[in-house]
Amino acid sequence: MQTVEAKGFMIPIIGLGTWELRGRDCARLVEQAIHLGYRHIDTAQMYANEAEVGEGVRNSGRRSDVMVTTKVAHTNMAPQDVERSVKESLRKLRIDEIDLLIIHWPNERIPLAETLGAMAKMKQVGYVKQLGVSNFTVKLLDEAVKATDEPLVCNQIEYHPFLDQTKVVAATKAHGMAVVAYSPIARGSASGNEVLERIGRAHGKSAAQVSLRWLVQQDIVVIPRTSKRERLEENVAIFDFALSPAEMAEIAALSAAQKRIVNLAWSPEWD
Repeated sequence: MQTVEAKGFMIPIIGLGTWELRGRDCARLVEQAIHLGYRHIDTAQMYANEAEVGEGVRNSGRRSDVMVTTKVAHTNMAPQDVERSVKESLRKLRIDEIDLLIIHWPNERIPLAETLGAMAKMKQVGYVKQLGVSNFTVKLLDEAVKATDEPLVCNQIEYHPFLDQTKVVAATKAHGMAVVAYSPIARGSASGNEVLERIGRAHGKSAAQVSLRWLVQQDIVVIPRTSKRERLEENVAIFDFALSPAEMAEIAALSAAQKRIVNLAWSPEWD
C-alpha cells in the first residue's frame, strides 16, 4: 500500500472510513477491508462503533500491520475529558495503543493548548503513537502548531472535486502535515458527474475511482466509506492508471461548485 510521510510517520494513502457503519456489519467490513489490503482504518468516538471496528481489526489477524485512527469528540476537549475519553476508546477498541489520535472538531470554548497538552500526555504515557487534527482552518492550524511541541501529523478535512480546499491544503502541507480527505467521493456525488464519468470511461474506471485518483495524485490520503464489499475492492483499484495534467486541471475546475457536505452547528468559519 502506498503511503504518505508526515514528520517521519507513514500513513497508508487509502483507508476505510467507518462513519454510519454499525454492529456486526461494521466488524465484518473492517475485517474484509484488511484482507483486501487496507492498512488504515478510521473511526471516532462520535461514530459509536469503536468496539466493532476493534473487533474487525482483531479478527483480521493483522493488527500489527494496521493503522487505527480514532478522534476525540469536540465535547471532550477539556484536559480531564481528553484523558477519560482516550482510555474509554482504548477499552472499546480493545487495543493497547491508538496509532493516530485526532481532534475531531475544534472547540473554541476550550483553549487549544490545554487540549493538545492533554493529548500529548496520552502520547507520552504510551496510549497514543501520533497526534493530528481534523476540520482545522488555516488560522487554527497555525494556532495548533504553536500550541504544542508534539508533532501533528495530519489535518483531516472534507475534500473532493466539488470543494475548493486549496488554502487549507497548502497550509497543512506547509506545516509538514499530511492531508487526509474524508468524503472523497462527495458521498456518492462523484457518480453521475459528466466530467468524472467521461474521464473514467477513457481509463476504464468509475467516476468514484477518478475522484479518488485525483486526490492521491496530489499525495492526499483518502478514507472513503462504504458498506459494500464490491466498493471496497473498487476503491483500492486506483493504482493501475494515471490522470494527465489536463484531466487533473479539468477535475479541479469542478470545485467552482463549492459543494460542502459537512457543515455542522459547531463548525469553524471555513477558509
